[in-house]
Amino acid sequence: MTFSSFRLMQYHQKIDRELRTEIARCWPDGFRIQKLKRLKLVVKGRLQNYARAIRADKAQ
Repeated sequence: MTFSSFRLMQYHQKIDRELRTEIARCWPDGFRIQKLKRLKLVVKGRLQNYARAIRADKAQ
């Protein structure tokens, strides 16, 4: 695991915590929830790209 992928995993977990907190509020902010979900998907995509790159390097 590279440092970059580790930091992305930490960031993904932080976004997930913020998302769960926002959803649990009495009056959740729908726009903030959308923003957090989009950001979480972007980070997830980057993590998948790192995983693919690592697999490709090991295959060579």
